[in-house]
Amino acid sequence: MLDTQMKNGLCALAHAVAGHYGRSCEVAVHDLTDKNAADSSIIYIENGEVTGRKVGDGASAVVLEELSRAEKNREDRIGYFTKTSDGKVLKSTTVYIRDDSGRVAAIFSINHDITALSVAAAAIGEMTAPTRDGEPEKITPHVGELLDELLWKSTELIGKPVSLMNKEDKQRAIRYLNSKGALLITKSGDRIAKYFGISKFTLYSYIDNKEETKDD
Repeated sequence: MLDTQMKNGLCALAHAVAGHYGRSCEVAVHDLTDKNAADSSIIYIENGEVTGRKVGDGASAVVLEELSRAEKNREDRIGYFTKTSDGKVLKSTTVYIRDDSGRVAAIFSINHDITALSVAAAAIGEMTAPTRDGEPEKITPHVGELLDELLWKSTELIGKPVSLMNKEDKQRAIRYLNSKGALLITKSGDRIAKYFGISKFTLYSYIDNKEETKDD
């Protein structure tokens, strides 16, 4: 559980930022100290209607991907684009909060709905410009929907339906899912194995890059 002093400080800061920018700016605090952080990390959120999330909901795709990386490789992401399921364009920031030992204990995230502002981007270009290029990443309200999205992306990556995939195709798709943190979601292994028509043993052998077993 997150240290009480740290939690109170982050929640107070989130309240201040949300109050400053108004209802179009969602601010959330994620607690990463719990073993189920991937499924239920949000301990505080203001203006959750921006992404449709609430306290108790899980991590976004960006957070999941970062959780799958080694501690030393986690870096703050400032001013990048994301999008919601209903088409809102957001300018987002993800900041990693470390405890006294240097371990990441929490995430402070900002998702500012700039859909309306984007229409006037020529006049307020610097305000709406991302600091990183790339395709906007979707934020879904529930981790189940996020897993569905990642499964769809893994199939799109291969360029063929699962029924036509060979062993190498499935290995590539599953390693992509692992790189995005999909395996951190509770019981995701069962869903992924079923989706690709393989056993869980085979699933994890693909990830570990060991001697693969024959697909079920």
